[in-house]
Amino acid sequence: MAPCIHKRRPNKNQCDEPTEDEPTNQMVKKTISELNDDEISIDSVIYNISDFKHPGGDIINLFGGNDVTAQYKMIHHRHSQKEDHYLNKMHAVGKVTDFNPEYEFGTEFEKEIKREVFKIIKPGKDFGDNGYFFRAFVYIGFMAVVEFYWLFSGSTPGLAVLLGCASAFIGLNVQHDSNHGAASKKPWVNELMGWGADLIGGSKYSWIEQHWTHHAYTNHVEKDGDALSAEPLMLFTDYAKGDPRRRWFHSFQVLYFLPLLSFYWLSSVFNSQLIDLQQSGTKETMNWDNRYVKSKVGISLLVHGAYILWNVASPFYYHSVGTAIYHIWIFSSVESVFLSGLFSLSHNFEGADRDPTLDFRSTGEKIDWFKAQVETSSTYGGTISGWVTGGLNFQVEHHLFPRMCSSHYPKIAPTVRSICEKHNVKYAYYPWIHQNFIATLKYMYKAGIGNWEFEALHGKA
Repeated sequence: MAPCIHKRRPNKNQCDEPTEDEPTNQMVKKTISELNDDEISIDSVIYNISDFKHPGGDIINLFGGNDVTAQYKMIHHRHSQKEDHYLNKMHAVGKVTDFNPEYEFGTEFEKEIKREVFKIIKPGKDFGDNGYFFRAFVYIGFMAVVEFYWLFSGSTPGLAVLLGCASAFIGLNVQHDSNHGAASKKPWVNELMGWGADLIGGSKYSWIEQHWTHHAYTNHVEKDGDALSAEPLMLFTDYAKGDPRRRWFHSFQVLYFLPLLSFYWLSSVFNSQLIDLQQSGTKETMNWDNRYVKSKVGISLLVHGAYILWNVASPFYYHSVGTAIYHIWIFSSVESVFLSGLFSLSHNFEGADRDPTLDFRSTGEKIDWFKAQVETSSTYGGTISGWVTGGLNFQVEHHLFPRMCSSHYPKIAPTVRSICEKHNVKYAYYPWIHQNFIATLKYMYKAGIGNWEFEALHGKA
């Protein structure tokens, strides 16, 4: 019988902690859904984090009440060398009884790829270098200038295009590294720059909720909110023919793929989940109904309100309703296609593993998490593309080392590719972005009609 995949549903039932009258070696037993706001579980062990001084800042509390095994291992990529040493810094209080991992860590492939990459990027050097901060501040300056003219001189079609581009640059080059904890070793720097997500119409907390879950469960048919985000209008997942989630219009989705993506900004800015920061795309997997998330609602709404005033309301001050809407449509469409168009290339192409845990559901055999990251992602271009996309053109490298600053990905890409070839792991590389785009269009067509196969392009970065 195939094992049951655990799905995390919010449940605030609490289990009592051991009392002073109980033996000191008494450990509580809970299900994952019974973890309280101050608890996380890793490899079935429950840790109380209420007094833990996390080197990466208090963002750890956002995950309170959840199993974070995959998130912990993916973000702390160097901890695998001395995992017990790091985990022992937290207070273990019990065990969860329903931990049923789908992924396997510590494989020979993972060990070799880490060993060779760590020869290139030394300990403590994973964070942003001078090149990264130069790039980030160039884009911040560009955004500041465009916003100034948008607010104080009035919107124009040209400014609308520039504002859309500037917003996308902030999303790709500033907030992304920061909200991965990769921009700086100093938590306050990541915290400050992470607000870039809010300054382009989103929410840093909602973004972390969805994006970190996406990284932990890339292309998972039930747990990856990114993979499910366009349903029912469009399918990123290649469901079998006859699946009830398929509709007749999906056969034409390749035609409306980009037009639909142009509404990304609208769905992000005017999204009800920003009111309570309960990220809907991951609610079946993670529980965000905790004290930390609730404490961030006020400041998040305040910043979002300011964004609406200076980017959405201000054009109506200078222009007629029709002209203002026209300008907003331009900048929102540019930002939307720039961001979501690039995102869609990363995991939706011919040959992408769109169901990495299929074997686990069929046989119970755990999946090599590192191998799954490679085979669900693609890389295109090189350093120049990296400066535009914030290193997200190196999607394979980013998913293997999500808390490594994007400026380092061009340095490690050749090594990663070589080790993948040695271990017979499929690495999808496209020398030019248009080749990845064509592969994405082909995949969207075949996923829409329920028929796909793969032949990846190869080349040198």
